[in-house]
Amino acid sequence: MNKTDSFDLVVIGAGTGGASVARPCAKAGWKVAIIDSLPYGGTCMLRGCDPKKMLVAVTEGKDWTERMKEKGLQSNGTSIDWAKMITFKRTFTDPGPMYMEQGLEEAGVVTLHGATRFNAPGVIQVGDRELHAKNIHIATGARPMTLDIPGEEFLTTSTQFLELQSLPPRVVFVGGGFIAFEFAHISKRSGAAEVTILQRSKHPLVQFDADLVDLQMSRSRELGIDIRCESCVEKVVRNGDELLVEFVTPDGRDTVTCDLVVHGAGRVPNIDALNLEVANVEVGRRGIKVNDYMRSVSNPAVFAAGDCADTGAPNLTPVSANEGRIAAKNILAGEDAHPIKYPPIPSVVFTLPPVARVGLLEDEAHQQGIEFDARFQQTGGWYSSMRVGEKYSAYKVLVEKGTGRIVGAHLIGPGAEEQINLFAMAMGAGLSANQLKAVIFAYPSYASDLGSMV
Repeated sequence: MNKTDSFDLVVIGAGTGGASVARPCAKAGWKVAIIDSLPYGGTCMLRGCDPKKMLVAVTEGKDWTERMKEKGLQSNGTSIDWAKMITFKRTFTDPGPMYMEQGLEEAGVVTLHGATRFNAPGVIQVGDRELHAKNIHIATGARPMTLDIPGEEFLTTSTQFLELQSLPPRVVFVGGGFIAFEFAHISKRSGAAEVTILQRSKHPLVQFDADLVDLQMSRSRELGIDIRCESCVEKVVRNGDELLVEFVTPDGRDTVTCDLVVHGAGRVPNIDALNLEVANVEVGRRGIKVNDYMRSVSNPAVFAAGDCADTGAPNLTPVSANEGRIAAKNILAGEDAHPIKYPPIPSVVFTLPPVARVGLLEDEAHQQGIEFDARFQQTGGWYSSMRVGEKYSAYKVLVEKGTGRIVGAHLIGPGAEEQINLFAMAMGAGLSANQLKAVIFAYPSYASDLGSMV
């Protein structure tokens, strides 16, 4: 064994959940290596949240002119140049891997590239190189779920969608979650003639409040998106230059003809190729089983964080960063010294308008035996929505009876992606509904609406 191939820590995955562990351990003087088979930066930075929001930012201009065209704004037919929009996105994503890799190297981390697998506990193969590590941290993220349907090879992943050089006129999204709705909105505003969402269950966006999702569905259909629920995709067939998506509904079989089919039917932990069984790393349905200290329950030398770890927390980038921070502390401590604690975690569907939540849904609150008032109102007539021409806006806030504790907040409308962060802060600080009402916000602003919601 080459001495240079022995490390105090090897990190697998160079995204948020990996880099946040490699840096502090290297800073502490440890010999650290980090590996990724893809460009450094991870899904959020290169293939997910950040590039998606670059596209959303451009389509916001289109949406704004549509909402304000009868209110004095003369737009004269605003349109989106897809190729230029993708070029704009690349001004952020293209330099990212180089900057991240350089930053890690400057921190003293050995950066490696290649497919990775375990040969034995503490022994990792990277290409033709074998690494021996006292500690191993896994942060490989997630991948699109395998659907096991004929013609699955014709599906375009979200990563591939974000690299399209041109947008075809007819697009079908398989699944009705974050990816499908966000990309459907981008596609329609960017000029796609036909955009269809095929959702297997009765309701899309199941992680969000059903009443607000209904409003988003109305807004999406008004935009021109065809949303078909209880539509189970069975097959994708290529017919010349076209794709035929065959699906089953309660009323029978149906087919949609399109030019592009995008996989939006969920993601699973990206750990299949790691050969975890030879490393004695136990895996559950949601990924690597870890304890409250981000340590593997079956191999104490292995840690995991982010979308590949079975923690029960939402698969969100800030969550991955928080878990990585805790993993690093416990790796350096050499013992389970710092348990993970999750504050109220907000999440947002970045459609236009956005849908947001933090805390419990109504059903979840009932299941926990919480007695609460659900304060629900559509707010299209409120000043903050009226002044920007958005009629689809609403809130639902769950307030515990007796204590005034805010147990859940759900929003749709302009500014929802920032309002939800204020709710998360208030809930994390233990503010009651009355205490939140007493906060004086700048007015008029989206924040100043919070007091009227509780």
